[in-house]
Amino acid sequence: MALRHLTPLSPLSPFTRIPPGRRFTQKPFSLSVSASMASSSRKVLVPIAHGSEPLEAVITIDVLRRAGADVTVASVEKRLQVDACHGVKIVADALISDCVDTGFDLISLPGGMPGAATLRDCGILESMVKKHAADGQLYAGICAAPAVALGSWGLMKGLKATCYPSFMEQLSSTATTVESRVQQDGKVVTSRGPGTTMEFSVSLVEQLYGKEKANEVSGPLVMCSNLGDKFIMAELNPIDWKCDNPQILVPIANDTEEMEAVIIIDVLRRAKANVVVASVEDKLEIVASRKVKLVADVLLDEAVKLSYDLIVLPGGIGGAQAFASSEKLVNLLKNQRESNKPYGAICASPALVLEPHGLLKGKKATAFPAMCSKLSNQSEIENRVLVDGNLITSRGPGTSMEFALAIVEKFFGHGKALELAKVMLFSSQ
Repeated sequence: MALRHLTPLSPLSPFTRIPPGRRFTQKPFSLSVSASMASSSRKVLVPIAHGSEPLEAVITIDVLRRAGADVTVASVEKRLQVDACHGVKIVADALISDCVDTGFDLISLPGGMPGAATLRDCGILESMVKKHAADGQLYAGICAAPAVALGSWGLMKGLKATCYPSFMEQLSSTATTVESRVQQDGKVVTSRGPGTTMEFSVSLVEQLYGKEKANEVSGPLVMCSNLGDKFIMAELNPIDWKCDNPQILVPIANDTEEMEAVIIIDVLRRAKANVVVASVEDKLEIVASRKVKLVADVLLDEAVKLSYDLIVLPGGIGGAQAFASSEKLVNLLKNQRESNKPYGAICASPALVLEPHGLLKGKKATAFPAMCSKLSNQSEIENRVLVDGNLITSRGPGTSMEFALAIVEKFFGHGKALELAKVMLFSSQ
């Protein structure tokens, strides 16, 4: 077995080498986490705009809803559907004007440009956040948002804060800048970028609910407890996937795990892959597992007319079950395997889609810890990302970035994967 590593950049780099033979040990987790807790619900506002960074928005929403927060996704545009960065389409729950009279326990701004600038220029949102801050409530921003929006509104004065590196100089005019991946100062939490979003979101859970709840939520995410041990791609029976302009199919369905889908789409499109997002439902809009509404590019009926260099399935129990029930998708996957072309899955999908349809025969795979008992061959299940020839599998939401970067490495090479990891702040620069 070959173990591929991205070169470590610092003791805290997510790409630090791990000695061969060492494995991650994961306790089994329950995949079911309540989306609402009537007795302790906190109200959270996540505003979005055209050009918002979808990964930052969706991970924040997903993680907070796992904790039981009542999250309202509000569009500051004139319509509910927002065209986020990298061609990801998100449908908000409400317009920002609908939220003016609602009290929130937290307002959290995603980054992305021009999304952060649009949030800054929204007078309704500015008034809401200023009043929220004056009332001593928790507010947060990530990536460009601390500098572009919160800083410009005068809400960072005298505070320690961080943001995306290229906005640090702008932030320094209104705050004391630090290079922490996540920084809390009083009632303000800031973070650096896409690759720090999961840590940022868990920190927000801790601020709202306490450390015990944060630990409870972070466990099923399959986050790595040691930053220095975050990434390893194990590879068996290596074959060449390299392709100048890979065409990649990412199916989605109702109850698909939204952060897995969005991370995969976001990262692969950053690498300039041609990603086709196809709904297996009878309409383009799907409602994902944590009730984030995503809009596909095409219906599966249209997508099956094309050929793909990779078909990759996000997880989520309901979404995986929909994939397994789709004869067209299963046939497409079988043809992919028979043609010795790459295919892959993460979280519940290896166990609920690939295994029952014979797509893991003669292969070794991993899956979400609670699902691994369904795999016929469990000899390599503790790997966070596992490649076996033309198959790639991974464990869950907290391994999605590593999974996507491993796909980038297989198609575009080690250098491209490392470059993207740096740009996204998943690794130290």
